[in-house]
Amino acid sequence: MSTTVNRPPSATPSQAGVRPNVFRRILNFYVEGFREMRVGKILWAVILVKLFIIFFVLKLFFFPDVVRQKAKDGDRAGVVAKELVGRQQP
Repeated sequence: MSTTVNRPPSATPSQAGVRPNVFRRILNFYVEGFREMRVGKILWAVILVKLFIIFFVLKLFFFPDVVRQKAKDGDRAGVVAKELVGRQQP
């Protein structure tokens, strides 16, 4: 005859009084926050689209690579050095 003992299920670390890692708690805070967002998701999408436009599209069309244009035979460092020396105060 065998007797079985009813044991409670093992406690998880958070239930046993041990707090999870601080980085895990911070990550969980943000993940849960973004998961519950409704309007915020749309706002973040708008922000990311604007950043893409600012950093990629505007740079591509309005900020040419002047050093590459002035460099001959790939001597980009020489162009930068010449510009820096030429701008020194006498």
